[in-house]
Amino acid sequence: MTGRPFRPVRRRKQSSERVVGVPAPLWLPASCALGLIVLPVLGLFARVDPAGLPALLTSPAALSALELSLRTAVTATLLSVLLGAPLAVVLARARFPGTRLVRGAVLLPLVLPPVVGGLALLYLLGRTGPVGSLLDERFGLTIPYTTTAVVLAQTFVAMPFLVMGLEGALRAAGTEYERIAATLGAGPWLTFRRVTLPMLLPALGSSLVLTFARALGEFGATITFAGSLRGTTRTLPLAVYTEAQADVDAAVAMSLLLVGVALLVILVARPGGVQGRG
Repeated sequence: MTGRPFRPVRRRKQSSERVVGVPAPLWLPASCALGLIVLPVLGLFARVDPAGLPALLTSPAALSALELSLRTAVTATLLSVLLGAPLAVVLARARFPGTRLVRGAVLLPLVLPPVVGGLALLYLLGRTGPVGSLLDERFGLTIPYTTTAVVLAQTFVAMPFLVMGLEGALRAAGTEYERIAATLGAGPWLTFRRVTLPMLLPALGSSLVLTFARALGEFGATITFAGSLRGTTRTLPLAVYTEAQADVDAAVAMSLLLVGVALLVILVARPGGVQGRG
């Protein structure tokens, strides 16, 4: 035998994940869809004067509307969690007559025009409404055209996003672990804290982002139920609408401010969702 050393044959590692190609006919409609989303936003940048943009963004009207929008959107998001998360658990786990009807009612604000939702809140909580008149007579509380009305309008249109996201996560997770906990002697409340709640946490982040973003951009229900009072109910979308009647440059600047805040929320809260998993 020769003195040549034995060299093992190296095999190329085969990737366990094969890249799945995208059919060519899909690229054209996908590009059109992307253009429909991106080009209008770029049009705002083309319309604004860069030299005057800082002054418009730091104007008292813009800063006041931004502060009010952030404060009310955060409050509406927290209220959606406090009320919407239990509702999502009930819809996903409870069995009672009329479940589909209740689920349809919860999702109704997603398909209703926001103005209709604002009118519904106004006729319910206004001074002549069944609940509003009671609050006015018993406690002297008036809700319409106040900051509280802004929060309620935002919660009305945004909470279904959180309920839908959390309920879908619970349904996808199934009930196997909760059944095991029950067989081990855990009661409903202990099972909820130790099993159900941890299953909700992964979906809570994305649901919170959607809820906050929807509350931040709310317009129709707010202007109908809360009006447009500067410093009290005039959020950033309402300020854009108001300024567009007199000062287009200020309206465009506020629109860019709203776009920037929305992008910042998405990038900070869901960096993995923006980058993708691949």
